[in-house]
Amino acid sequence: MLPVAAGVVDVGFAQRVKALACTAPLHDLDARKAQVQTADFAVYQMSELALHIIDSVTLAMDFDTGADPQRVIADVAGHAAQQAPDRAPAEHEKAARWVLENLINVGSTDRGFRAVYGLTAGDGEYRTYAFDFKLLEEVPGGDGEIYLRATTEAVNVLVGALEVDIESAQIAADLRLDTLIRRGRLSDAQAAAQTARYRTIQYGEQLRQRLEATGRDVHSVDWLTEMPAFLDEAVEHIEARYKAENAILLNITEIRDTADTADRKRQAAQLVAIVRECLRRHDQLGAAVQLAGRRFRAEQDRQTFTPTRAGGTLDLHAQLLVPALELSVVAADLVLGAYFVTSTGTVVPPAVRLSDLFSALITPPTERELLGGEVTEPDLDVIEPEPPFPEECYELLDELLDLDPEAPRRLSGLLEAAREMHPWLPSLVVIRVLALAAQEIHAAVRHGATGVLMAIDDGTPLTDREFAGSDLIVARAALTTAAEEGAA
Repeated sequence: MLPVAAGVVDVGFAQRVKALACTAPLHDLDARKAQVQTADFAVYQMSELALHIIDSVTLAMDFDTGADPQRVIADVAGHAAQQAPDRAPAEHEKAARWVLENLINVGSTDRGFRAVYGLTAGDGEYRTYAFDFKLLEEVPGGDGEIYLRATTEAVNVLVGALEVDIESAQIAADLRLDTLIRRGRLSDAQAAAQTARYRTIQYGEQLRQRLEATGRDVHSVDWLTEMPAFLDEAVEHIEARYKAENAILLNITEIRDTADTADRKRQAAQLVAIVRECLRRHDQLGAAVQLAGRRFRAEQDRQTFTPTRAGGTLDLHAQLLVPALELSVVAADLVLGAYFVTSTGTVVPPAVRLSDLFSALITPPTERELLGGEVTEPDLDVIEPEPPFPEECYELLDELLDLDPEAPRRLSGLLEAAREMHPWLPSLVVIRVLALAAQEIHAAVRHGATGVLMAIDDGTPLTDREFAGSDLIVARAALTTAAEEGAA
């Protein structure tokens, strides 16, 4: 019995690790904000802005559509303005857009995140697994626009849980909300009401994903037993939530109308708006449940009776082998060579067999592993990278570029001096000077540097036997602040 217990403990540990992994991209924003070269984001709390973005997308997305990215950026730019009121509105919008792009993970191949963690199995062996997830997704709308949708992992970040039963969590949230309202703790009741609303959204998102999977392939969803049971549970969920939330709404309305302070009346009014939003989403969920069976039948008819392209078949014995045996060796070689070159290309026409068709029909759809895919450790050889230039070249480069602020030098002169010092040094000088020409001084100003090495192009062509281009002016410039200039 010990291995089974160990397995149960590992699953619980995996859920905690995955819950922590879902929040890692938010913490990473604050760690990387100082590396942004085009703006100074140090004053912003990026993880808070990320939570505002996920919250805004979750509340704005509907059953069929998502959230407008521009509206989300405008909404979160207002929160950025509260964190840095002395900054320009353009910078607030830029900070919000930077956070949104990082939550979508723009620039990656699949626009997703991956966390690798390890578990000790029942046999005592330590194995590593990969957990792939997304927080925000860009989905196309029916009008040709691109909308944002929050994933289940993103909603779990808001409510602080992972892979919990939605129905049980919703009942617990309703009971907690009703208890807090009866005790008059409206501040805590508002937080509980927001959590209940997130659970409602998550339930509708689960139904939408199954209907979308049905639209792609009716065989990927079990409409014989699993989906009817799910729809029955959804109907019971809607009925129970209607009763609970209407009763809660009655109590909140009474507190709002009889409140003796303006703050208490405002909190009660906010609770009324949240519970009414939950009721509105239950209406949408109920309409989707009613249309689910009709949508399944329509997709089944469409996918079953969609005509497929008929391809010609080849009788290898009668059309190829027998005629080839009647030819000479030279002629048969030409025929067989042409056939095999065509048949073994990059795309081979499939030959439909009854056994393959039967296997495809009875094979259940692949489900996502609870622990994620196991990560195999590659057997890699440790190779020490060799520096592109000898170590002494870097020392000579520092010595050569240790310029007097009053005596700038041309790139041509630096190249001639470099050739006298080391044969590889001229190439390193060109690389360093080109990097100086492309650098920005904002980073040096933010870090409080007193001077910076610069390369400036004044239009003079470079005359050199190895390199061509502009004969840049390399100089060391001093940096002064506005206060220092005023004092001077």
